[in-house]
Amino acid sequence: MNPRVKKVQPNSDYTIVLTFDNGEEKKFDVKPYLDKGIFKELKEIALFNSVKPFIGSIQWKNGLDFC
Repeated sequence: MNPRVKKVQPNSDYTIVLTFDNGEEKKFDVKPYLDKGIFKELKEIALFNSVKPFIGSIQWKNGLDFC
């Protein structure tokens, strides 16, 4: 079974730190996605900072998610 996201911390450099239910912690760089389609909306820092854990993954206030 894949670990599920328990906590997410957005950073000012458009990276996020993900903490999983197995205790593992990973840093993910979102910058490569910020010029693609709907992900452009995440350039707005207030929206980027709205990221939350959602059903084992993450989701932003606008409904955008990463699995």
